[in-house]
Amino acid sequence: MIIVYSPVRSPRLEYVFRLILTEILGIEVTMVTDVAVFLSSPSPKLNYSGDRLGNEPFLRSGNFLFTCAIEIPELSPVVYKGETGFFPTSEDSLLPFDPFASAFLVVSRMEEYLPGKRDRHGRFEGKSSLLFHYGLIEKPVVNAWANLLAASLLDIYPGMKFFRPKFRSLTTIDIDNAWAYLNKGFARTLAAVARDLMKADFKRVKDRLLVLAGKSNDPYDTYDYLFSVLSSKGDDVIFFILTGNYSRYDKSVPWKNPSFRALIKKIAENFRVGIHPSYRSSDRQNESLVREEKERLETVSGLPVTCSRQHYLRLNLPETYRRLMAAGIEEDYSMGFHDLAGFRAGICTPFKFYDLENEQETLLTVFPFQVMDVSLCQYMKLTVEEAGKKICDLQEQVRKEGGTFVSIWHNESVTGTDLRKDYLKIFEVMNKGGEIDG
Repeated sequence: MIIVYSPVRSPRLEYVFRLILTEILGIEVTMVTDVAVFLSSPSPKLNYSGDRLGNEPFLRSGNFLFTCAIEIPELSPVVYKGETGFFPTSEDSLLPFDPFASAFLVVSRMEEYLPGKRDRHGRFEGKSSLLFHYGLIEKPVVNAWANLLAASLLDIYPGMKFFRPKFRSLTTIDIDNAWAYLNKGFARTLAAVARDLMKADFKRVKDRLLVLAGKSNDPYDTYDYLFSVLSSKGDDVIFFILTGNYSRYDKSVPWKNPSFRALIKKIAENFRVGIHPSYRSSDRQNESLVREEKERLETVSGLPVTCSRQHYLRLNLPETYRRLMAAGIEEDYSMGFHDLAGFRAGICTPFKFYDLENEQETLLTVFPFQVMDVSLCQYMKLTVEEAGKKICDLQEQVRKEGGTFVSIWHNESVTGTDLRKDYLKIFEVMNKGGEIDG
């Protein structure tokens, strides 16, 4: 246990101290505002205030964790032992920067509450982030800051015991479109054929007709392959399934379709399933859709659904997370960038979402992801060798910190055809316990 003194307690302060000391470093923390209680305690100590009290470890605090302002202060990066942090402290402080204020800045996603550039889908882009600006997007800096703090405390209290979580690798599959051609209904199929003919895409017309005639397999029907590769991973696999109605960006099969229902049941019998809230569910006027789509998935699977990932990664804070919690979602897996690989919140440890507008820690656990197939292939335009190295490097970062590595794949990205065919090798090696060549 460690006892922490601060002259004032605040929701931000208590949240980030629990995150760093308890969730990441695995030690119990007691916060006190009474100097006498602090000084008389036999436990390891940390003074987080503006003034020293004695010879105890001291970290000079600023105002960031004691305000309710949602604004980014002027940042001064500090490099210490190869790590870059923010909020300079003092020469007599345990560290030359404040790991707690730095962590709260990036984990709370404060920058995403502020006006700024978004893409055409309303998404905050990785290249707009503070961590990208400072060259830290591919490093779990919060975990690194926590470990710097632990090392400094161990120099003073050699008997302290810190808990290092085991490395975990989660593979997640998004099913945006269960089949390329099958089970779409007569009207959608006829419209699709007409569209292909107008584009003179005769190969696609031929492929579609062969599948509909039963003479060829649907290219998106990769489920037997996925089950075979992922069978040994058990609880470390989640399928996120789109059950929303058809729209411009929601191309799913109708949720009442018998073949789709049979597929959902088969997946749920073998792996955990989560909701993939539709593109439309993120629009302000469609607040009830998340609950409705979640109930559809529960009805078909026969199981409670408590985890979610946004379709198109449309994540708007805090509205999206409030909707998920109101619908009974307990875990979200949307915290990552569509255009970059790396650490959107600077952390590889699951954490509780902090609602900045309400200034409170919530019950929603956020599982950040680090890589997505579409990002690597489409946005970053990496070759299979470059993608393999990128994944290998990020995995090693997470393994070093004892965190959770989360990857996103799609049923249509493992077809073994077109531009993504070489990514099959990466997918198989990742999920069979091998090492990716990098």
